[in-house]
Amino acid sequence: MTEKVFYQDSYQKTLSSEVVEVLDKGVMLAATIFYPLGGGQPGDTGRLTINARDYRVVDTRYADDRHNIVHILEDDDLSAIQVNDKVDMEIDWQRRHRLMRMHTSMHLVCSLISAQATGGAVGETESRLDFDLQGEVVDKEQLTADLNALIDKALPVTIGAITDAELDQKPELVRTMSVQPPRGHGTVRTITIENTDYQPCGGTHVRNTAEIGELVVTGLKNKGRQNKRISLALVEP
Repeated sequence: MTEKVFYQDSYQKTLSSEVVEVLDKGVMLAATIFYPLGGGQPGDTGRLTINARDYRVVDTRYADDRHNIVHILEDDDLSAIQVNDKVDMEIDWQRRHRLMRMHTSMHLVCSLISAQATGGAVGETESRLDFDLQGEVVDKEQLTADLNALIDKALPVTIGAITDAELDQKPELVRTMSVQPPRGHGTVRTITIENTDYQPCGGTHVRNTAEIGELVVTGLKNKGRQNKRISLALVEP
């Protein structure tokens, strides 16, 4: 199983590890700081250096077993890479940090809207959440103001855990119906924004809402009879 260092420290930009398997389009490593596609958040990109050669990571995905992580490489010829080769890795930190800012901002949106989220996608500069509003009225300007007020409070964002059994007893903690938190290890990772939001989440987040910077709600669009899509963007990516 790949050691997921990004869960221990989402701010770690470099790491040394070793190759455990070479695939047609990528490699699996013993440990990684690269976040794989999941929970609406894109997989990380960056660079691996193996045997003094740089390989560009164009995407990161879970393997079929959902335990190991595949670093998808731009190069077609990976014949020079062998199992047990040492790897020095570096994520595209500017991109990752933008995704962290956007992901935490989406949790702030959930804290301001009582309706269940039915879908969502984290983007580098713009993200979206779909809600089954059930008649709840959302004003774009007011939501923008409320989001920025929470950001300005500089609220701490902390990582915790809840057991699978506890989550089974409190299914309402899962705010997005289409994105279930990673399970099967006995505990589920949680994200708490102080006095504001608490929910299971396997994504990467900032340590404090002040890191997000100014946001703007860029759109409210009907997606069916009751679903409303809320789009938001970073003012300064």
